[in-house]
Amino acid sequence: METVVPGDAPGTGTDHDDDDDVRAFSPMALARIAVTFAAGVLVWLDVHEPWVRLDVIGVAGLVFGGWPIFREAWSSLMERRMTMELSMVIAIAAAASIAEFLTALVILVFVLVAEELEHLTVARGRSAIHALTDVMPRTARARRAGAVVTVAVDDLVAGDRVLVAPGEAIPVDGAVVDGRSHVDQSRITGESMPAAKGAGDPVYAGSVNQAGAIEIVVERVGADTSYGRIVEAVERAGRSRAPVHRLADRLAGQLVWFAFASAAVTFLVTRDIHDTISVVIVAGACGVAAGTPLAILGGIGRSARLGAVVKGGLHLENLSRVDTVVVDKTGTLTFGEPSVGAVLPEGGTDADTLLALAAAAEARSEHPLARAVVRAAAARGLAPLEAETFDNTVGLGIRAVVDGRRVLCGNRRLLEADGVEVPPIERDAASSQVLVAIDGRFAGRILVADAVRPEAAGAVRALGAMGIRTVLLTGDVPAVAEAVAGALGIAEVGAEMLPEDKLARIEALTAAGRVVAMVGDGVNDAPALIRATVGVAMGSGTDVARESADVLLIGNDLARFVETIEVARRTRRVIMQNFAGTLTVDLLGIALAATGHLDPMLAAFVHVSSELVFLLNSARLLPGRDRGAPRTPGATYGLPSAVRNR
Repeated sequence: METVVPGDAPGTGTDHDDDDDVRAFSPMALARIAVTFAAGVLVWLDVHEPWVRLDVIGVAGLVFGGWPIFREAWSSLMERRMTMELSMVIAIAAAASIAEFLTALVILVFVLVAEELEHLTVARGRSAIHALTDVMPRTARARRAGAVVTVAVDDLVAGDRVLVAPGEAIPVDGAVVDGRSHVDQSRITGESMPAAKGAGDPVYAGSVNQAGAIEIVVERVGADTSYGRIVEAVERAGRSRAPVHRLADRLAGQLVWFAFASAAVTFLVTRDIHDTISVVIVAGACGVAAGTPLAILGGIGRSARLGAVVKGGLHLENLSRVDTVVVDKTGTLTFGEPSVGAVLPEGGTDADTLLALAAAAEARSEHPLARAVVRAAAARGLAPLEAETFDNTVGLGIRAVVDGRRVLCGNRRLLEADGVEVPPIERDAASSQVLVAIDGRFAGRILVADAVRPEAAGAVRALGAMGIRTVLLTGDVPAVAEAVAGALGIAEVGAEMLPEDKLARIEALTAAGRVVAMVGDGVNDAPALIRATVGVAMGSGTDVARESADVLLIGNDLARFVETIEVARRTRRVIMQNFAGTLTVDLLGIALAATGHLDPMLAAFVHVSSELVFLLNSARLLPGRDRGAPRTPGATYGLPSAVRNR
């Protein structure tokens, strides 16, 4: 019977009422826009004023509508940062200084609308992440003291067992210990199709159990889960300042000083105060200053949707410049555990009999090859047999009696020591071989290897199509390293490498001017991950590797890494477009204003409209709303065909 623990607290659901980015078009914001617009109309209609020398309506409209903008501009000035608010306040003050209150009010209306539009675009980007919160359960059904009880998710600890029924969201990161199902984990890993899950398979918080009840052993809860890491990465993106972000601030400040200098020259040459003020109004790099952080937020948010947690704007920018990717083999290009690749019977023995008897003989062994054989037999649904006798000789293999038959499983030396004639066998560099004899006769062999991840070849090809050089560094023997590299099309290989050897190779590449991304998963990869320009860890890797890395691939999918590089490159292209556009608009606008071709009103229109264009250009990077529908990763992200058609 299921019971409910009294006083259940809320679980992982997050209250976003205080999120500034979802307050777009609040009643006060609408009131400020309406009052400023109304004041502009009254000034335009030249409504009678009580004092000839003071436009009371204009001043009142500016003070009421612009107070939050003025306050933010003052803070930016104190911090010596150029922001959209400070740039606009300079333009508003310039217009008001020559009694162009209509121009000042028009600028202010545009500023207020632009700020709310920016809030809306940021909110749209974050809604993809907040949508995960909506599906995260606050409580979970856990086994406690022999009963199933409902507890707050926050009260779960590692080692607890949680039951998830069909249709329910999975509340924790963990592994399936009982049951089979298909799980929609597109919100976490970007996989378009539900993933089959059985005993031992990992599951992620925020994914949805579609069919079949499963029981999960808890590994991570709350902020430590895949969901928590994604949210943390996106929140950090809003605070991080990449080098390109700081460059945008510097450019904005320099352009404002250039505008003041141009205005001074204009006044000295023309003695026309209106042309001078037009120069001040039209200039200002608010588009690049406001568009850059929005682009970085969009890039990191979109990467998170792909299942890649980028730990800040700096790493996103570095990722956009990567020209060399160094990959580890075990656990990165391969699954990191041996599996049966082929069962090759001989002498009239059928494959199922060979595998079933070998699995029975190997069942008591802890050797990785033995466990691979046992798993393969179970996967084929072969009836489990039990060995009557079992003898393990270290370095040779297993002698056992199974169902009255004498079975040998091991290497050539084991079989020949028992008088079994073993035919010549061609060696496979990429596989280990388990030789099997039954009742004194050679019965066949089982090939076991660390299988290459199915997406690895496509990922390597896609990197090549992007002009990125791929290097394989592994501690494995040269024969295995060369076999894997050959299968994937990797030309540069380093084998039998210790951690310090990998580190030295990374240092040599960076010293040669290469921008290096290192992809790994083990403790031995941590030094190289830290030293590389961008360290990338597989989600299934060790804690040391995950903490050392700058990017975390939650779904262990190398194709997602390739897509993340393309997102980073697209983010940089958008920022560079904003840079070039800002420079062009400002220089052309200053030239036209200085020569009398832009009056203050038209200068204000050019300033504000260009800023909106740059903001909307950055907003293209923001991921759309997540409605939970399966999608084809890469289809909507503008990725190259080499990535999409893998």
